[in-house]
Amino acid sequence: LKAITNVKTWALDREVFQNIMRVTAQSRQEQYRNFLRSVSLLKNLPEDKLTKIMDCLEVEYYDKGDYVIREGEEGSTFFIIAKGKVIVTQSTADHSHPQLIKSLHKGDYFGEKALISDDVRSANVIADEHNVECLVIDRETFNQTVGTYEELQTYLEGYVANLAWADEKRHAKGRSFCGQLTKEVSLEMIELKEKVAQFPPSPFQNLEVVTTLGVGGFGRVELVKVKNENMAFAMKCIKKKHIVDTKQQEHIYSEKKILEQICSPFIVKLYRTFKDSKYVYMLLEACLGGELWSLLRDRGSFDEATTKFCVGCVTEAFDYLHHIGIIYRDLKPENLILDAEGYIKLVDFGFAKKIGSGQKTWTFCGTPEYVAPEVILSKGHDFSVDFWSLGILVYELLTGSPPFSGADQMLTYNLILKGIEKLDFPKIITRRPEDLIRRLCRQNPTERLGNLRNGITDIKKHRWLSGFNWDGLKVRKLSSPLKRELSGPTDYSYFDSYPPEEGTPPDELSGWDKDF
Repeated sequence: LKAITNVKTWALDREVFQNIMRVTAQSRQEQYRNFLRSVSLLKNLPEDKLTKIMDCLEVEYYDKGDYVIREGEEGSTFFIIAKGKVIVTQSTADHSHPQLIKSLHKGDYFGEKALISDDVRSANVIADEHNVECLVIDRETFNQTVGTYEELQTYLEGYVANLAWADEKRHAKGRSFCGQLTKEVSLEMIELKEKVAQFPPSPFQNLEVVTTLGVGGFGRVELVKVKNENMAFAMKCIKKKHIVDTKQQEHIYSEKKILEQICSPFIVKLYRTFKDSKYVYMLLEACLGGELWSLLRDRGSFDEATTKFCVGCVTEAFDYLHHIGIIYRDLKPENLILDAEGYIKLVDFGFAKKIGSGQKTWTFCGTPEYVAPEVILSKGHDFSVDFWSLGILVYELLTGSPPFSGADQMLTYNLILKGIEKLDFPKIITRRPEDLIRRLCRQNPTERLGNLRNGITDIKKHRWLSGFNWDGLKVRKLSSPLKRELSGPTDYSYFDSYPPEEGTPPDELSGWDKDF
C-alpha cells in the first residue's frame, strides 16, 4: 500500500487482537456455561457435552412487544435469556385476553420441554424491553450434537460408572492406556525400551549414524544403529540455540511429554531422550517405508483403496489421541510416515496439546493449507480441527494437492474462510468421498463429522468407508497397499538424499533443558 495523501490509520497488533478474541470468547463461554448449569435438564451433563451445546447456541434478538413464542403453537426450540426482560402471559377461562403470569430476566430459561419431545407452547413469551437477547438451540441440533434426552440419561448412567472405573484404574500401579498392539509388537517395544534405558547419557557412545533421513530448521533426523548390532532407530537432533532463538522450549517439552505417554500402533514411538551442549535428541522408532509425502509426490495421487487405508490409519491415531485428551493440530502428508509393513504412523508432535474435556485452546498453529476456519478467526478450537484436517488430507491424497491453496498465506486463509461449499470438486473425486470431505470440512465445528453425538464412529461408518476392515487394521492383519520391500533395518532407499550438515551449531548452556 502507498499513501498518496496525508493519511491517519489505526493499527491493531495481531497478538493484541488474538488476546482480545481469546478473552472475549472465554468470558462468553463461562457465561454460557453458568446459564446451562442452571437448567435442571442439563446441569448433570459432563463438561464435553455441555461445551458442545454451548457451541451450538445461537443468539436471537427481539424488540419490545415481539413474541418470542406464542401460546398454542408447536415448538422445538429452547431459550435462555442472555440480556433484557420478557413477560409471560397465558389465557384463562375468566378473561378474554391473556393474563400476565410472571416476568423473566437474564439467566432465566423457557421451552426446555421442547428438547425432549414436540411441545405445544402453554403460554406466550413477549419481549418487554428493546434489544432482548436470547440464546437458542432447537431439538434437531441438540439431538444431532449430544443425543436425545433418553440417550443422555443412559449416557449419564454409563458416565458415572466409567468415572468409578477410571478412579480404580488411576489408583492401580503400573497401568496405562495403550492402543491395541499385537503381542509381538508389545514385546518388541518393551525389549527395546529396556535396552535403550541402559545406554549411557551420551547417545553416540552406543549409536552410530547411518544416514540422514530428513532436515529442517530445527536440525536433522538421522538414521542410527546400535554399534555391532542390527538394530536401528531414528534420532531427531534439535539445535538448542535454534529452540531458544525461536522460543520453542515449551513446544519441545510438550512434544517430549506427549510422546512419552503415547502407546499406539499408529503413532511413532519415543524410546528415550538425550542432550548435550548443542542438541537435544529424541530416539524414535525407525519407520523406513518412506514419507507419505514423497510417495504422493512421485505417484501424483492415490486411488480410493490406498486413500481409504491412509484415512483408516489416521482415524485410528486420532481416536486414540482424542481418547486421552490430546489434540494433534498438524496433520499433513509430510507428518505421515510408513513403517516396514506399509502402515502409516503420525510423527512430529510439536503442535500437539493436551486439553481438558470440553475445553478449547487459542494458539494459532498448523500448516496454512490445513488450518481450520476457527483457528484463523481466533475463536478457540478443540478436537474438531483434527477432523477438518482429515477432510483436507482425503482431498489431497485423491488429487495430489490440497483444496485451499493461494499464492500466499493470506490468500489461502481467505479461501478457507469462503468455505468448502464454494468449491467445485474435480471429477477424480467421486460422490462418496466428496460427501465425506464436505462433512468433515463444515465451517461450523459443531456440524463436522466426528464431532457429532457418535463421535469418531460416524467417520468409520460413513458410506465411503463401508466394508473397510477396521478390526483387521487395528491388529495389523490388513494388507497395506503401501508396503514396500526393505532389505533390512538400515535400508534407507525410500528416503531422499541430503548433504552433510555445514558447520557446527554454537553451544547453548542456559539450562532450559535440564529435565530433558
